[in-house]
Amino acid sequence: MLTLNSSINEFNRVGTTTATLLKKLGLATGRDLLFYLPFRYDNFQNNAKIADLQVGQNANIRGEIELIQNKKSWKRRVFVTEALINDGSDTIKVIWFNQPFLTKTYSVGDKISLAGRVSENYGALSLVSPVSEKIYSEDLIHTSGLVSNYHLTANLTQKQIRFLIKQVINLADTEPDWLPENIKKRLGLLNLKTALYQIHFPKTLEEAREAEKRLGFTELFLRQLQAQLIKRARQSRQATSLNFKEKETKKFVTNLPFNLTDDQKKVAWEILQDISKVSPMSRLLAGDVGSGKTIVVVMALLNTVLNKQQGILMAPTTILAQQHFNNISQILKDWPIKISLMTSDKRDKEAISSDIIIGTQALIQKNIKFPRLALAVVDEQHRFGVRDRQKLLNFNSNNSLTPHFLSLSATPIPRSLALAIYGDLDLSLIKQMPAGRQPVITKIVTEKKRSAAYDFIRQEIKAGRQAFVVCPLIDESDKLGAKSVKVEHTHLEKDIFPDFKIGLLHGKLPAASKEKVMQDFVNNKIQILVATSLVEVGVDIANTTLMVIEGAERFGLAQLHQFRGRVGRGTQQSYCLLFPSQEKINNPKTLERLEALTKYHDGFTLANIDLKQRGAGELYGAVQSGFPELQIASLFDYATIKKAQEEAIKLITKDPDLKKYPLLKNKLGKWEDDTHLE
Repeated sequence: MLTLNSSINEFNRVGTTTATLLKKLGLATGRDLLFYLPFRYDNFQNNAKIADLQVGQNANIRGEIELIQNKKSWKRRVFVTEALINDGSDTIKVIWFNQPFLTKTYSVGDKISLAGRVSENYGALSLVSPVSEKIYSEDLIHTSGLVSNYHLTANLTQKQIRFLIKQVINLADTEPDWLPENIKKRLGLLNLKTALYQIHFPKTLEEAREAEKRLGFTELFLRQLQAQLIKRARQSRQATSLNFKEKETKKFVTNLPFNLTDDQKKVAWEILQDISKVSPMSRLLAGDVGSGKTIVVVMALLNTVLNKQQGILMAPTTILAQQHFNNISQILKDWPIKISLMTSDKRDKEAISSDIIIGTQALIQKNIKFPRLALAVVDEQHRFGVRDRQKLLNFNSNNSLTPHFLSLSATPIPRSLALAIYGDLDLSLIKQMPAGRQPVITKIVTEKKRSAAYDFIRQEIKAGRQAFVVCPLIDESDKLGAKSVKVEHTHLEKDIFPDFKIGLLHGKLPAASKEKVMQDFVNNKIQILVATSLVEVGVDIANTTLMVIEGAERFGLAQLHQFRGRVGRGTQQSYCLLFPSQEKINNPKTLERLEALTKYHDGFTLANIDLKQRGAGELYGAVQSGFPELQIASLFDYATIKKAQEEAIKLITKDPDLKKYPLLKNKLGKWEDDTHLE
């Protein structure tokens, strides 16, 4: 007898091969199947008579098989299965390709249900490759009504997934409904059993929407509840109070070669106030490319050191860590502060006693403890795993104290997204750009104008400037048809710019090689650097005035904006040249999306455009992928997120230990062990 705990191997028609494929989707038990939710529905509610069918119509027809046979098409080298179906009103021809087994599945005289788009074939109506199933009863799950579609892996079909879910759906009432009754009643939400049935096998779109409302709220509520528990736990911990050193901070700001923007002043004050408290700060600082987050971080680190404590800054790549080290060392060169660099190649054991330690994941090795750690800063924090960030906060020799924590992100984050993902963090935004920063002139370049673009690049290089050339791939690929850095590097070096020094940078190079290439580029020993998206994050070289992007349509607007942010750091006018692939240059949607980059220069506007055109998964892929539990909820549904947060706060305020809600407490599990207490 099947239960929700039954192994997937115990299910009807699941052999070893199918079980292996299902496990690739994370489906190992009946419960996994029950909570494997559809992402869309095919609408086959239009049950039509064959005599009434029209070309282009999506329809469900039911009839009797009058003829079914296999043929081999020698021209196309495929098997063709043909059938004639009669429903009493007329007959229609049905064609399937490369499914010869259908002649064993179906026989003449069988009652069959078919769903698909009506085509015209040599003047007669036909169905080509429709979904089909034998009619045993009115309970049809593949061809009638609203039919669920699920994410698949190779060699699995929608019919297999639906067949298996049909086997477990009646066990939905054995799964405890942990959402408190008062919340369901207050918000008009379905019970769990009904929601699960309606999400998999809805009779109407309204039923599907009601199920999505309940299950989507559930996902967001769990996340918000966890965030509130984290917040309470954090508030019960203790951090070192870092007093605001007003005199020294004013001296530091006065001696800067530029004026801080109002946004920089505001967020710096928010951070300095936070770290002066005995409860640990937990703040996200989000700012557009080039908005000046680094100087705000330096002010926080300076105050930390002036309080005789340590600060660390963790970056996702060696290149970025080295750059932070160089920049911060230069900014603080007149202060008696010891700054060290720790990467996989540079592991100075004495560095752990420095005032400021900048590094990569080398900072979180098992044998490392910082004696006076009071502030931990993580740059591009979504690139680190939860456990990596957790380790960072535990690397204080004084285990009774938790460091203040500051996350940095150059991805423009709408408030709804920040609330959904970082519900337990306080948010600081820098939207203003530093004064005098010239917008980067951005142009779309067609193949006809490529030669002229190369002439312009040559002119800039001869004037002493430098250029990035970004390609989507490392190695050439016939399937993808996109440019690779290796091929483009050879082409530019031999055919286009033989008189310039051209460098190559990609993720497969050894760390030492990457560092040497970047250092040579910084020192202008390399004039043109051909690279992959490695340059997306944080690489700043003031002398670089050209960003050339090949296969530009393969990147999202937010990512293209990140690339563009790598130039325009100096006083010279900078340029970004977008080269779409030849096959996409005449695609109106491609051009419309890329033209947005030529019109707008702030990341928040571009993020919203990208969100509308490409969706959350494309825009915030790295962020969204960190939360695989979100199958239904949208990270951009502000109203539901806010409602989930309000309900979580109400519940935690009344019952912080969840004593009245044992099912809910069990569902949350040991959140203290699995969650980063930011």
